[in-house]
Amino acid sequence: MTERPLRATVSLRGVLFGPRDDVLVVKRTTDGGWELPGGRLGAQEDAPEGVYREIKEETGLDVDVCRPVHAISWRNDDDDGRFGVYYRCLAPETEVSLSHEHTDFDWMSPRDAAERLSDAQGKAVRRALEEHDQ
Repeated sequence: MTERPLRATVSLRGVLFGPRDDVLVVKRTTDGGWELPGGRLGAQEDAPEGVYREIKEETGLDVDVCRPVHAISWRNDDDDGRFGVYYRCLAPETEVSLSHEHTDFDWMSPRDAAERLSDAQGKAVRRALEEHDQ
């Protein structure tokens, strides 16, 4: 048993595959880092609906949310608990309309996206790609 149970904010993100099997990454306004689109789950919110809502708010894209491909927990620099769930998503179009939370976006090969992102998000891209290729 874990000595210190994790109390965490839940983060939902999408690995969005476009029509040419590229993956969408977005650049944060706060620190210029790259990430997968998504955000925090609301109270009493269904997880697939939450990831859809966050992606729509951040990118303007109407996506198909598929199944989760990766989940991970961690503590951030302030020692706050985080729990992230990553969903494979399909985007039938590539015309992105960014919210104020991001300054740039890029559709890139899954391999390049995995290299640009954090280890956890890169792992989510690789797992989503494995499922996407089946």
